[in-house]
Amino acid sequence: MIDHLSTYATDFPATRAFYEAVLATLGFSIQAEMELADDPDLPGRRICAFGPAGRGRFWVIEAAAPYTPRHVAFEAANRAAVDAFHRAGLAAGGSDLGVPGPRPIYHPHYYGAFLTDPDGNNAEAVCHTPEGQSGPQLSGAER
Repeated sequence: MIDHLSTYATDFPATRAFYEAVLATLGFSIQAEMELADDPDLPGRRICAFGPAGRGRFWVIEAAAPYTPRHVAFEAANRAAVDAFHRAGLAAGGSDLGVPGPRPIYHPHYYGAFLTDPDGNNAEAVCHTPEGQSGPQLSGAER
């Protein structure tokens, strides 16, 4: 159900080092690092992701000030489900934070949509499979 989680860091190097140390003890390592040069709030914002090989599951995002709202991403079986998530969220009182679409900065097949929930948190649906294909299908026991 949950694809990945993010936390925010005002001291990015220290927070990155902390998670690098503690998550290594659980068998996880850095899977991605990037700088967002065009971020209007913090040009050059640093981001890193930890997880098992090939999958960033826990993201650390640099912030200029303490950040209370959080981000959660839910894995979608296909792109149509991402679109439906966005429509349903708007209908339920959420605010648009990013229309459904490709996000190739993350990887070539990343397709996501972002909403702000009523408490100001960032909720996302994401599909990682190529267009026209479906991702993992959950059994009733996994739902």
